[in-house]
Amino acid sequence: MGTADIIIKFILIVVIFAISLLIAMYSTYAERKVAAFLQDRIGPDRAGPWGIFQPLADGGKMFLKEEIIPTNANAFLFIAGPSLAILTACIGSAVIPWGQKIVIAGHTVDLQVTDINVGVLYIFGVVSLGVYGVMIGGWASNNKYSLLGAIRAASQNISYEISMGLSIIALLMVTGTLSLRQIAEQQHSWHWNVLYQPLGFLLFIVCAFAETNRAPFDLPECETELVGGYHTEYSSMKLGFYLFAEYINMFVSSAVMATLYWGGYNYPGMDWMAANTGPTIAPLIGVAVLFIKIFAFIFFFMWVRWTIPRFRYDQLMDLGWKGLIPLAIANIILTGLFITFK
Repeated sequence: MGTADIIIKFILIVVIFAISLLIAMYSTYAERKVAAFLQDRIGPDRAGPWGIFQPLADGGKMFLKEEIIPTNANAFLFIAGPSLAILTACIGSAVIPWGQKIVIAGHTVDLQVTDINVGVLYIFGVVSLGVYGVMIGGWASNNKYSLLGAIRAASQNISYEISMGLSIIALLMVTGTLSLRQIAEQQHSWHWNVLYQPLGFLLFIVCAFAETNRAPFDLPECETELVGGYHTEYSSMKLGFYLFAEYINMFVSSAVMATLYWGGYNYPGMDWMAANTGPTIAPLIGVAVLFIKIFAFIFFFMWVRWTIPRFRYDQLMDLGWKGLIPLAIANIILTGLFITFK
């Protein structure tokens, strides 16, 4: 890898990081606007035209608020919790293919930070690490509500990661690869995996709601029972890191779902577009198509939050162990039969 390639990779990393933070920041604005629309309200409308500067005002408030560490908290772990949460949220996007290769000033640019042959396992590893930020923060706070939220987060993530992994196994039986780039390439044009794995996609998106602690699976931060859950004792940007991590996880989860099941950057007519517009325009259209799919999923996350009531905790566990896992196993068996007798 030459110096130019290293510089291009560095620029790509910075751009993806900036886009992740920007989308997370404005997801808070979109969340409030979607909630207002569904509840027949106006939503933020004071900070700038249509309230578009509200995320900047919220960010300024987070930065300027007093830093508080409870007297009986473990100070090191209290700071490490939100730091780990935001770190694991940001590194999940490293293996996502954002588009086909493009040519800029004679250099071929791969719109993916790294294409490792076990990209799916990397995503699962990052997702598994993410819960440690919640657990450490909840335990280090020395608050019973925070501890209960951390315990809920751990058991919820363990339960739903099993179903998510089983749903991915069926997808891997169809694709035959763990590389996200190869999975995306196999869905060229309109041959999207959701057509072959509709049940697997349904299981995956339900588990994605649980893994990102989004309603109706937001039991770790259940305000009606636990005040604020695992981040009850947090203030200033440490609280901001937890909130940002949730929205970045939602963004990355949407990108993963779009890549695995909905064709990623592929769209009907892309071959014609490539033949008529050259090696740069067609891939950039693919990037735009991928982000449209991602924004559609983010809107769905928000729509569900403000539509469906929260589960009780026993219902959450019953759904995970008695509902989703048997369905995921059945999906693997059906996929195996389909591959064998097709």
